[in-house]
Parts: sequence; C-alpha cells; structure tokens
Amino acid sequence: MADPSSRRLIVEVCNARNLMPKDGQGTASAYVVVDFDGQRRRTKTKSRDLNPTWDERLEFSVHDLDLMPGETLELNVYNDKTMGRKGKFLGKVKITGSAFAKAGSETLVYYPLEKRSVFSQIKGEIGLKIWYVDEPVSDTSTGTGTGTDEKKGEAGEEKKVEEKKEEKKEEKKEVEAKKEEKKEEKEKKEEKKEEKGKKEEEKKTPEKEKPKDAEKKEEQKPKEITTPAPPTPVKELQQYSGDLEIKPHTAGDHNVKVGSYDLVERIPYLFVRLLKAKLSGDKPVYSKLVVGSQTVSTRTIPSGEWDQVFAFHKASLTATSLEVSVHEEKKSEGDKPAEHVSLGTVAFDLQEIPKRSPPDSPLAPQWYTLEGTSEGSEGCDVMLAVWIGTQVDESFQEAWQSDSGGFNTHTRCKAYLSPKLWYLRLSVIQTQDLRLPPLPESKSRPAAGTELYVKGQLGAQAFKTGRVILGGASASSSGNPCWNEDLLFVAAEPSDPYLTIVVEDITAGQPVGQAKVPLSSVHRRVDDRVEPPPRWLNLIGDEARPYAGRVHVRVCLEGGYHVLDEAVQVASDVRAASKQLSKPPIGLLEVGVRGASSLVPMKVSKDGSSGSTDAYVVLKYGPKWARTRTIIDQFNPRWNEQYAWDVFDPCTVLTIAVFDNVRHKQTEPGRDVRIGKVRIRLSTLDTNRVYINTYPLTAVHPIGARKMGEIELAIRFSCPSWLTLLQSYTNPLLPRMHYVKPLGPAQQDMLRHTAMRIVSARLARSEPPLGPEVVHYLLETDAYTWSMRRSKANWFRVVRCLSGVAGLVKWVHGVRMWTHPTTTALVHILLLIIVFCPQMILSTLFLYLFFVLVWRYRYRVREPNGMDPRLSHVDSVGPDELDEEFDGFPSSRPADVVRVRYDRIRAVAGRAQTLLGDVAAQGERFEAILNWRDPRATGLFTLFCFLISLICYMIPFKILVVLMGFYYLRHPRFRCDMPSLPFNFFRRLPSLSDRML
Repeated sequence: MADPSSRRLIVEVCNARNLMPKDGQGTASAYVVVDFDGQRRRTKTKSRDLNPTWDERLEFSVHDLDLMPGETLELNVYNDKTMGRKGKFLGKVKITGSAFAKAGSETLVYYPLEKRSVFSQIKGEIGLKIWYVDEPVSDTSTGTGTGTDEKKGEAGEEKKVEEKKEEKKEEKKEVEAKKEEKKEEKEKKEEKKEEKGKKEEEKKTPEKEKPKDAEKKEEQKPKEITTPAPPTPVKELQQYSGDLEIKPHTAGDHNVKVGSYDLVERIPYLFVRLLKAKLSGDKPVYSKLVVGSQTVSTRTIPSGEWDQVFAFHKASLTATSLEVSVHEEKKSEGDKPAEHVSLGTVAFDLQEIPKRSPPDSPLAPQWYTLEGTSEGSEGCDVMLAVWIGTQVDESFQEAWQSDSGGFNTHTRCKAYLSPKLWYLRLSVIQTQDLRLPPLPESKSRPAAGTELYVKGQLGAQAFKTGRVILGGASASSSGNPCWNEDLLFVAAEPSDPYLTIVVEDITAGQPVGQAKVPLSSVHRRVDDRVEPPPRWLNLIGDEARPYAGRVHVRVCLEGGYHVLDEAVQVASDVRAASKQLSKPPIGLLEVGVRGASSLVPMKVSKDGSSGSTDAYVVLKYGPKWARTRTIIDQFNPRWNEQYAWDVFDPCTVLTIAVFDNVRHKQTEPGRDVRIGKVRIRLSTLDTNRVYINTYPLTAVHPIGARKMGEIELAIRFSCPSWLTLLQSYTNPLLPRMHYVKPLGPAQQDMLRHTAMRIVSARLARSEPPLGPEVVHYLLETDAYTWSMRRSKANWFRVVRCLSGVAGLVKWVHGVRMWTHPTTTALVHILLLIIVFCPQMILSTLFLYLFFVLVWRYRYRVREPNGMDPRLSHVDSVGPDELDEEFDGFPSSRPADVVRVRYDRIRAVAGRAQTLLGDVAAQGERFEAILNWRDPRATGLFTLFCFLISLICYMIPFKILVVLMGFYYLRHPRFRCDMPSLPFNFFRRLPSLSDRML
C-alpha cells in the first residue's frame, strides 16, 4: 500500500559570493551539483562570474520519511570546463536532514564552502533555501478526475519535457568534460603500465619452467559451475546506485536505541499487573496486595477493571509469598460503618515467579480463581500477571513504586524540555502624521516641543527608546521624529500572539496611539546580510482619534543568535536558535545516576527526635532536563537511572543537583530544598570511557557551608569521529551573529535574566512541575550578584595565576645572585647561544614545551573534578559575609539611606567581581593547557609545538619574522570578520569557573 502522504524536498540555489578564480583568467564559470538520497540534480552554468546568481529550484523525492533526519544533502560547486581552460572544484557543502525546514518557515542561509582536501584552495559562500513539502497521495486506481486536473497534468508533463531537454544538453557538456579527463587518465595509466611491465618481465619466470605435475593437477581440478544471479529490481538499483559505504553510528541516528542501562545496576523489582475481576453484576470492589509487611490497595471500581501495575523493591521484601485478594465494599447503613467482604485470595511463591527483561515481550496476564471466599459471597476470578523485572521494564515508569511514594505524581521521574527561545528585534525608524492627544486644562505644551518615545511590549517585557522632541508648540505640528533604535525581546515558542508598539506623549502623560504586530507574520532571519522588510503600522488612539498617525518599523526574529539562559561559564548549549543553522551531533553523553550516601536529614519532626530526607536528582544539559524519581525517607537512596543527550560541542558543562522533595506532601506545601550540586565539563572527559566516581555535595547556607552528603555518578562521553571532535576546537564558541553584530554586556545580562524567567515559568507549568527554585539553582541566576566570598575567591584565583610570574622573577633574581652556580653557568651558555644563533630561540622554546607537556602527561588529572569548596572559600567566610550574600536584591536593611548606598555598592561590586572572574579564567586557561585538564586540547597544542619546532628549524629566523610581520600587516581585504583560530582554541580551554560554588 502507498503511504498516506508523500514528501518532496526542494532546494533553491540562490547565489554564491566571492568564489575562487579557477579558469586561469581571474574568473570562474560555476554550476552546482546537488545529491540527495541517490538522486542528482544540476543547475545551469553561469559563465565568468565570481558572484553568480542562479535562483533555481531543484526537487527531490524523499523515499522514507522516518530516515530523512539522518540523510545528508551534499552540494558541490564546479567550474565548467567547456567555458574555460580548466575545470576545477570550487567547494562543497553538506547539510543534514535534521536542518531542513518545513514549507513556509524557510529562510535564506549562506553556507561557507568547504574544502575537499587539505590542499584545496577554496573560498566563498553559497546562499540556499531548503524546505520540504508534504502532499497527500492521490488515488489513481479509481480513474476519476476532472478535466482541469487532466489539463494541469498535461501542462506539467510539457514542462517536465522541456526541463529534461535542458538537462540533457547540460549532461552532454559533462560527458564531454569527463571524456577529456578519461583521456588524460588513460595516458597516465599507460605510462605506468609500461614501467610496471618492464619490472615484471625482469622478475617473472617463463611459464615453460613449470613442472609437469603442476600442469596435471590443474587439468584434474573440477570446473566450477556458476549460476546467473537473479535480476535486481529497478527500485533497488535506483536506491543503491551510488557507491556502497558503511557509515558508523552517530548520535543523531534515530534508528539506534539509546539507554541500555549499562552504566547503572539493574535492581530487581516484583511486578504485579492487575487488569480486572470477573464478577456477577456491578459491585464496588477493590484488590489488596500483601507482601510481608507491605500492603497496597487498588482504587474501588464497580466494574472491577483496575489496569494498574505495582512494583515492589525486591531487596526490601521480607516474605516469601505474594497474596492477592479481592474485596467488596458494601455501603454503610445508618450508623454502621461500611463492610468489606472478602471475595477470595490467590497466593504466589516468590521463588517460582518468572523473570523478564527487555526486549522480551510483556508477560501475558492470566485468569486466576480466588480461594477462601467468605460465607454468603459468590466466587470471583481475577486477571493478573506477576513477574520479576528491573527498572528497565517499560511498565516501571507508570507503576506504583514501593520506594517512591506510590502513585504520587510529584515523585515520578520525568524529562523536560526548555522552550525554544528567539531574540525578537524591533527597529523603530520614525513616525509620521502624528495626532497628539489634547492636554488637560492645567497644562500647556512647551515652546521647545513635545517629548515622545516609543515603547515595545511583549508579554511582561517592556522596553523604551530614547526621547525625541517633536518641534513646534501646537498639537498639529507636521514634524516626523526619527529614532533609528533597536529594542530586543526574548520570545518563546509558543509565544505571545502580539507585539504591542506604543507611542507615548510625555507632556500629556498618555499614549498617542498603539499598534499590534502578530508574531506569526514576523520575518525570520538567520544572517545579518538579509535585511528584514520595513512596514508602516497605523496607530490607533482613543475614540476621538481613531487614526493617530503611523509608525515605521522593522520586526524580525533573530535565528542567528544563541539565547543564553544560563551563565556563560557553565553553558551547556551554544547552538543558534534557527534549526537551519544546526549541525549534526558529534557525540553522545550518557549519565547514570547510581545513588547517594550519607545525606543529612532535611525534615525534622516536631519534637526534634527524628528526621527524614526525600531526595531526587535533576540533570541539565542543553534544552533537556531530566528528573529522577523521589526516594522516600532514605539517607542512602539508590536511583540507578540512566539518561542520554546528544552532544554538539565538547566545551560545555553538565549540571547535576540534588534536592529534598517537599511538594509531594500535600500537608506541607513549599519549596524544594537544595542539597548540593555538581558540574562536569565534557572537554575534561576521555572519549568512550566510563567514569564511576563519588562527588561530595556541599551547599552554602546562611549559617555557613556544610557537606550534605555524596552522590555516585557514572558518565560516558562517546564520539564516533575524532577528526570532527578535534575540528570543533577551531570553531567559534558562539554563533556568527554574536561576533558580527554583538550585544552589549549589560543588554546581554538583562536578556539572560529574561530568558531565565521564561524558562522557569514554562517548566513550573509542567506536570509534575519543576519548581522555580530548582531552575534558578541550576541556571545560576545569582552568578552576577555581589558576594564578598566570591570576590575573595576570584581575587585569590588571580593571585594563583600570577604566582608563576612571581616565581620566574624570583628565579631570575636567584640566577643573578649566583644562588646556584651551576644554574648560572648554564644560563650564561644559553645566553651565548641565543646571541650567536638567534634562529634557535623559537625552535628550542617550542621543543622544550613539547618535552615538558609530554612529561606532565603522566601527572594529568585522570578523573573529572566536581565542586571545589576550598577554591570557593566557603571554609573561611564569616557569618556577616554570608548574611550579605543571602540578602535579597534590593537589600532588606531597615534604614532607607543605608539601603540605597548598599544597593549602589553591590551593583558596582558585582561588575568588578565578574571582571575578576574573567581575568582569573584567562590565566587558568593557560594552566589548563599545561596540566592536561582537557587532554584533547593539550594534545593538539603538544602536536602544534612539535610541528612549529620542526618548521622553525627548517625556515630561517629572519624570513619567519618577515612573514609574520607581513601577515600581521595584511590588507583588510584578506582579513576575516570572525575570530582567529588561536583565539577560538584559547576560548575553548577549560577554566575553574565551573567548579565554583
């Protein structure tokens, strides 16, 4: 049968910019070849143009809708041989199917052309629009159709014939070009064959020297009978017409199941699935399960159809049998309580219960006859299934769990997704034909003019432009004030329906008029090279002024930025908001939450004699949040749950926090209490290696820092391609728009807090909700607020980094003072070598660094580090400083004057604190490259030192200095607007920021 819908992929090849000249005359005649799913399409040739424009649409049919995200669209740009002297490769682009947009949401994206090999000379970029269209499959078997459909089909066939003719002409050109290439290759092969033939003739022995016995054996060998292979169907030939390749599994492959639970222990559970009971008539019945001291009852249903699953932790079972009984609940009569009549019981021996583990099929329930019916009641049969499984069982997630509060929704394990965030840019240009509101009798318009400003509002966000004076004192002045200012908002999907634009009259104290822009009609762009279209909006005033003028604006959703919703130093995702700019994942992160130990009591009884802790874990990486189930009343809980994330950048941070659940008790509503937090930077992990470690949980409270317990984690970072992983270290950390059109620090900080509030509000509306206190704790909302403890910690980080410079100065002073005569003599010899052989300076320095790094590789940190209380200075902080750190913003001090001064000092000191942290991070990155904290980065730098030492040995020093100077003073035409490769590499080196509490 045919699929209910078919999908077509449309690739619009728009234009290319700044191509590499390849025809020997300073130009190129470019054409594009696009391959997708065994299909190939080609554009026309644009002769002698380095900035060609095609504007051609190429269509492809998608054979399998489910496999489309894993497919790759490959686009190659060539120089046409027939139009120039030589035909050469101009660049290529590869785009994964997950980046394809749906029809209506496509945008023009410029992709940089990539090299085919290391020695290729490629530059430029190509603009593409890619989208797919889903169409219902028409039923042609009935033979019904209108005359207009037939005409449309005939017209479409004529167009296809014309297109095929053009394609044949272009294919002829390709065939002629290929023939020329084959001729050249044949000549080369013939020359090689002649040389090989001469050598083989010298080595070969004549066949006459073969022994006769060998010839007889060859004659006696039976001849093999070959049968012709069956013909291959046409569809298979079309599908596998290309070269066969065996591709390794990548993290983005949706066909491979993830979550094998190999990082955690498989805990046995006793599962009981109760479906229904066979009764004579509708009676309110319920079932009771008894296993040792544990007793559980189902809900009371008249029909007896429960369909509930119960999971008992097998390690906590003290009995050897399971009893399932059914009871009838009779209504109370008068003052008598309700009666519970037993309809029978069935017992199971725990030693004889079968075991099951996925991927085994679910155990089929069976009917069981109940025994021991009470007097005066009829017999009853119950349908149920009993088996022993683990937490991997598909029934475990929705089952009643003996160790996590039963059917309470607040104790369930859930996965959450942050809303997709965009930056909404409102560019206010000018207003025209304003009709100002009348002033009250007590006011008059000043002679200097009327002050106006424009306010934009999206939900709870409101931002204003600067003030502009409208000339003239009369209300009917014809001036057109201009602003040319940009206002940025954070929009989430699904977002508020309208963006409201209001023109305010400061003199009158009321709005001139307002206009609404539906966000569904807002232009989306992924690049600064595509300017959004401007629009005129009519301003609507009050009843007396239905038309109050108009405003000229530009509105667009910026898809080229990454909307930061967490602190930069602990970011877990740096991808652009637009789906079309996304790249395939480079690896897979798997985290197993095994358990915790020695947790402190978080809830204390009224008399203070006992305490309890109901702990759960929240993991955050990228837009995905994972929450484990809550283990009730245990200080050493064992979760044994495993989660997986796709990794798009190795220089990101995984955040794990432990909380005490307060919401699951309806009698005690409140906020969940934090127990501790752990951060792990992925770049410090070795690939394809399992780390099973215990990390301390330390929390800072107003009374001081306290160790709250320990958490045991198993972590594995898998990466199928080392080349892709190492290449990511040379890419910019953030998307291109952050460097081409950067945001100011104050503006970005304000937008980050806005994004945090949006994420917190969306996750709080989930079921079960993820509380705001949980989201704020993992997103580090207070990272930039003033704290004397953090300021001290950042200061000592700076001092620690500068201690190496102080040690070098001390060593130079020791050499000068002849503290160690041998060392001073060696320095004299080194000085003579530098003076007489200056070309040996760089080579010797990099070679020395190479040997030092190789030596330090043995002493590298082999396990990922968690939080460092000593680095955070939580042990040397006083109560007054902690009171200041936990004080709200603004301060809650009683005196008004003290409050104003105190808030002003905290705001200024917060900026200084951030600056100190950034300075310390730069120094720590230098240390990280020498201490093998990020083995891949240090390995790359070690190899770089070795190669540079060899290059400096081969190239004279004076020539090298001249080349470096010329490169530094190169023309702006040869410069790139993106950060340099060393800068990108340095920014990706880890610092100790992720270990700060």
